[in-house]
Amino acid sequence: MENAKEGFPKKLLVVDDNQDSRELVIKVMKNRGYHLIEAVDGEDALEKALAEIPDLILLDISIPKINGYEVTRRLKSQATFKNVPIIALTAHAMKGDREKAIEAGCDGYISKPINVHELPDQIKSFLKEK
Repeated sequence: MENAKEGFPKKLLVVDDNQDSRELVIKVMKNRGYHLIEAVDGEDALEKALAEIPDLILLDISIPKINGYEVTRRLKSQATFKNVPIIALTAHAMKGDREKAIEAGCDGYISKPINVHELPDQIKSFLKEK
C-alpha cells in the first residue's frame, strides 16, 4: 500500500454530519501530519472510502442516509477493508452502544465529546494494531 510507506502521511476518513465535530477532528489530526478526507453521511462515506482507501476511518454512528453500523458492515464485508480500522466516533455512550458498534464490525470506539489531547494517541494506537 503506497501511503503506508515511510514519508507518506496516513490517510484518515472522518465521517460526521456535524460540521463542528468534523472540523475539530480534522484540525487536531491535520496538525499531526495526517491527510484528512471528509464525509457528511453514509453514502458519502462509502463513496470516499472506496475511492480513497484510507488507513483508518473515524465514523459517527448517527449519520444521515446510511447509519454508521450499516456503513461498517458494508465496508468490512469487502476484503479491501478487512484490515482498515473503523472507529466508531459517537455520542451514543449508553450501556451496550460500544458492543453494538463492535458487533457491526468497528475496531474501536471513541465517545463524544472527544478529548482533543487524547485523540492523536488513540488514533496512533489503532493504526499500530492494524
